[in-house]
This record gives sequence, structure tokens and C-alpha cells, in this order.
Amino acid sequence: MLCSAASASSSLPSPITAATHAAPDDHHARLRAAASRSDLRGALAAFAAMSPASGSGPVLRTFTSLLKLCAARADLATGRAVHAQLAARGLSPEALAATALANMYAKCRRPGDARRVFDRMPARDRVAWNALVAGYARNGLAEAAVGMVVRMQEEDGERPDAVTLVSVLPACADAQALGACREVHAFAVRGGFDEQVNVSTAILDVYCKCGAVDSARKVFDGMQDRNSVSWNAMIKGYAENGDATEALALFKRMVGEGVDVTDVSVLAALHACGELGFLDEGRRVHELLVRIGLESNVNVMNALITMYCKCKRTDLAAQVFDELGYKTRVSWNAMILGCTQNGSSEDAVRLFSRMQLENVKPDSFTLVSIIPALADISDPLQARWIHGYSIRLHLDQDVYVLTALIDMYAKCGRVSIARSLFNSARDRHVITWNAMIHGYGSHGSGKVAVELFEEMKSSGKVPNETTFLSVLSACSHAGLVDEGQEYFSSMKEDYGLEPGMEHYGTMVDLLGRAGKLHEAWSFIQKMPMEPGISVYGAMLGACKLHKNVELAEESAQRIFELEPEEGVYHVLLANIYANASLWKDVARVRTAMEKKGLQKTPGWSIVQLKNEIHTFYSGSTNHQQAKDIYARLAKLIEEIKAVGYVPDTDSIHDVEDDVKAQLLNTHSEKLAIAYGLIRTAPGTTIQIKKNLRVCKDCHNATKLISLVTGREIIMRDIQRFHHFKDGKCSCGDYW
Repeated sequence: MLCSAASASSSLPSPITAATHAAPDDHHARLRAAASRSDLRGALAAFAAMSPASGSGPVLRTFTSLLKLCAARADLATGRAVHAQLAARGLSPEALAATALANMYAKCRRPGDARRVFDRMPARDRVAWNALVAGYARNGLAEAAVGMVVRMQEEDGERPDAVTLVSVLPACADAQALGACREVHAFAVRGGFDEQVNVSTAILDVYCKCGAVDSARKVFDGMQDRNSVSWNAMIKGYAENGDATEALALFKRMVGEGVDVTDVSVLAALHACGELGFLDEGRRVHELLVRIGLESNVNVMNALITMYCKCKRTDLAAQVFDELGYKTRVSWNAMILGCTQNGSSEDAVRLFSRMQLENVKPDSFTLVSIIPALADISDPLQARWIHGYSIRLHLDQDVYVLTALIDMYAKCGRVSIARSLFNSARDRHVITWNAMIHGYGSHGSGKVAVELFEEMKSSGKVPNETTFLSVLSACSHAGLVDEGQEYFSSMKEDYGLEPGMEHYGTMVDLLGRAGKLHEAWSFIQKMPMEPGISVYGAMLGACKLHKNVELAEESAQRIFELEPEEGVYHVLLANIYANASLWKDVARVRTAMEKKGLQKTPGWSIVQLKNEIHTFYSGSTNHQQAKDIYARLAKLIEEIKAVGYVPDTDSIHDVEDDVKAQLLNTHSEKLAIAYGLIRTAPGTTIQIKKNLRVCKDCHNATKLISLVTGREIIMRDIQRFHHFKDGKCSCGDYW
């Protein structure tokens, strides 16, 4: 019994032996028509109606047509049934039949069966060899494909043709065999095949996939004729190899020369616009794709969403997303990730909730997109919920999901839970180690971070640039100067990694916090690259901490040359002058800010209670429980004064001392803490998040608040975590 296209268990109808009213050739015509429509069921019906007695029985071409359909549908069961019919008629060794069989088995992902059919052929022509070469390449057997090209010349004296080359080149790409690609290219040139557009396109495509974009461009520029596939391959090659500028330039040239634009080139152009942050160019591509009718292509629209998000226009991305008639999971993932990466964490969470309501099942990419949003919100309850959800989806041991969970718990102030997850990991990728090291560093546990880094090296894992940035940051927060300097040197000497701007900035921060200002300045002067704002910014912060006006002025001058409109550093310089009672200089900086329209970034603190986020600004009175908050805060100030609190007014200038104290008492973090005390039961941990570095006065006050209330208070500021408990802070007053 033979298998049908509908079911492997049902029989393929044998040709009928009874007379038929149809003319003999009609059945063959019906089969050819069905084959042209890729209609396997119709072709099988025509095959069943064939009658050998009336002269309309199946012929060799009948079987090869059926095999071609089976190959196109990857219908192995029916293909084997056709093979059995051929064998029964003694036709399977025929070159045409055997080639069709080999092609069918290869496309059904059975290269071994294809090879057995091929080996049994009494005579093999170039078409048969090409079928097997293509079959091996299609199934990822690159070495076997290349080997067959060699054998066809050695055993049968068959020279490869254009079809052979186009078939074997994808195998070179899969194997990243650049040398083999160059040999095929040379053969194509010698044989004149490089003049054929499909061969040259295949060659440049493989060069791109092997990272040899310059070689690909030489092929592209040397082509006499190019089609849209050639342009697409070259543009996509630039995009995938990180040269977004050239990808976009070539796309614009393609449009300018009137070449038909397809979804492939549009996808590459959108990717390039996103990488470069070119919003205007991205909008022009958007207009173009609408004109050519690609707005119904969901893959293109997903790429459009991603482009707008990378250009920091989540509003435009949301508009595209909402207008999509059909949203795939990729659409949801792109929009959620875009919101997360642009700091719209609450919007990301709302989208994730909508996704669930619409019964779209999340995957690991969804979780890796939403978990950082929850980490940014820093709500331990939501953190536990998403962790449990990942377990229910059986995705909690996916290395990327697990790493995101570790990072999230650390950013929610639960570094011990992060470590438990880290310890449970079956597969610790380098990113997993990085997340845990960074988590310890952000909580001020520099020594533990260093110990974990040493454990990582002992385990055989090779640290990367991010690992070193994490451990250097941990050393900076903990004052581990010697260790930090040693690791910075090790980065290049032991691992061949070139430090980037962030590494240099972290080293300046490390030296500056420790009071080694002149050493930090000398370190900057010796940098092998032009120092950026992050480097001089770290230096300026250290100058404020240690009251060094001279180096502060030097640093600020460099910053203003690089970015004249950076308001935060103007404020920092003004505060440095004020601390030194240099009031004329304070006035000069403030006047410059006014002329440029620069303003101080307002400080805020948030506390999340029962899934509600409450935001407080310094001195704000617009909260519905403002009266109760200020009453509790006033009582709190009296309580901490009784145990030694004295307002640190050095950071406030130009007003009387009693006004200074009043301003300090209404800082946003104090308001958030007071509200947390009102709304939570005794003994409950209060967790707040602040957008700026916590000031010295609030740091001192919060230590004493933890003492008089018996509460643990976790504060996440822009730089690190502070755990206040029993009158002490985890930072040891080093921050």
C-alpha cells in the first residue's frame, strides 16, 4: 500500500484498469495542470484515473511530476510511495527518475536516502550531481556539498556549471568557509560564470555572510547587470555586518536608480535607520513602503516599530502597532521592548497585560523584554509574579530569561534572591556572571563582587568587556582602589580587551572617590583616546566630593566644550563654587544657564504600594494625603533630632539657616519615606527609588529614621543601592 498526501496511513490510489470515458491524454493534462498549481491531491486523483489498458497509463514524466510536488511540500510519505511505484515498474534507476528521487529526499531532509539513490544510478549526469550538491547544502552539510563538487570532476569528469556554483555557495556561507568561497569565485571567473547575475549575486551574498563585505562590494561594483536580488543582498550584507551608514546610502542609491524595492531592502533600510537613529530617513522609508504596498507585510511593519523605538519615538511606534490588522508575537515583543528601552516601563507593563488578555502566548524574548521594565519599576511583588510566571511557562532556566531575573531581583533590592537564582543556574553564560557581579557592585558589596569575579575566572569562563566594567564599578563603590587598578591592567594584558570610554570613566570615578584627584587627572591625560563627558563628569563629581575647585574648573571647561547644553554639570559646578563661598562664580554659572535656557533637573522619589506608584518632588503638596505626610514628617524630624540629627545645610545657599533646614526637610526622599511609614504596617521594609544621587543630609536622616522606626529602608538612587537598618547604611558612608 502506498501513502497519500493527506495521510501517511492512507493508500495512494493505483491507476484504474477499467475503461474510462476521458480521452487518454486528458488525465496527463489534468496531472500537469494540478502540478502547475502545486495541487498534490489533484495530481494524485489524475494519477488514479490513468488506465494502462486504454493507453493513458502513467509514464516516467508522471512520476517525476509527482516527486516534484512531494519535494515542494516536503511530503516524505507520499514521496516514498511514488518511489515504490517506480521500483515496481523498474524505472527507479532511470537518470531522470533517480534525480527527481534524490531531489525529493533532500528536500524532505533525508540526505542519506538521497545519497543512496544517487549511488545506485548506473550513469550520472551533471543534473544529478547538482541535485545532490544542492541537497547537501540545503541540509547544512557544507563539507559534503563541497566534497561532491570535487568528486563530480574527479570521478565523472563533469565540470561544475552555474547551477552547481549557486547550489554550493550557500554551503560555504553556512560553514563560514571564506577560503572555499574565494575558490568558487575564482572558478566562476575562469569559467565566465561570474557574468551571470545569479552567480555573482550568490558570490557577494556568501562574502557578506562570511564577514568579507569589502570583497562583496567589489563583486557588486563589477557586475555588468544587477537585479533587485543583487541590491538586496549587498544592502542586507552591510546592515548585518554593522555598517548601517553604507547600507542606508546604498538603499538610497537603489531607489534613485529606479530598481524595484522589495521587503528585503526595506527591512535592511529600516534596521539601518534604527541603528543610526535617523528618524527623518526612517520616515521617508515609511512613506516609500506605503507607496509600494508593503504596509500589509507584518515583518516590515514589525521592523518599522523597532526603527521608531530606536529613534526614541515610541509614540510613532505605538501608532503603527495599533493600526496593525494582524499582530504577531514579534509585533508585541517589538513594542514592549521599545517601551522598556525608552524608559516607558509602565507602558511596557500595560502592553504585556494587553498581550495576555488577547491570548498571545509570550516566549523567552517577551520575558527578556518585560523583565527589565519590572526591574526599572523596582517592585518586589511584581518581580516575584513574573518569576513565577516564567516558571509556569517552563522558561525560567532559559539562560537569557534567568539572567534577566537575576538582574531584576538585584535592581529590586533583593540581591540574596538574585544569588539563589544564580546558584540554581544549570548553564551560567558570561552574561549571567556579569549580572550577578553587577548586582553585588550596585549594592556596595564590592568584596563579594570581586570574589565572584575570581570564581568566574577559576570556572574557565572568559570575562568580556561588560564583566570588567561591572567589577570595576563594584571596586569603585566599595573603595577597592588597588583591586580596581589591577583588573584594569589585566583587561588588556591578560585578555586582550581594549578598555572603552566607560571603563576609563569608571577608573576616574574609582580614583576620585578615594580622594586621589591628581592621580585621576593624570590618568585622564594619558588616555589613548579623547576623553568623553562620562570621564570628565566623573572627575567633576569627585571634585565636588573633595572640594577641589581648580580641577573642577578644568573638568567643567572640557565638558562644556564637548556639550555646552548639558545642564546637570552647570549645576554641579555652581554647587562646587557655592561650597567654596565663591559667590561671583556661582552667579556667573547661573547667568550662563539662564542665557542658554538650561534648568536644574528636578529631583523626585517614588514609592510603590499595592501596585500604585506614588511620585514625590521636593516640597510638593499635591498628593491627596499631603497633610498627613507632612504631619508624619514633622514628627519624624523631631524623633531623629532626639537621637542626634543635625541638618547638613552646606548644600543649600542664598537663604537663612532656618529656611535651609525647612528646604532639607521636604526633600523628595523624606516625603516618600513618610508616606511609606503611613501606609505600611510596623516592621515592613520601605523601598524607594530616586532619580538623582541621594544628598548627604537625606542619607544621614534616613539612617536615623531606620533607627527610631525599626524599619529597613532600601533606597535606589541613580548610582547604587543603600540599605538602611538600625541606624547604619550598607555603603558604610562611602558613596
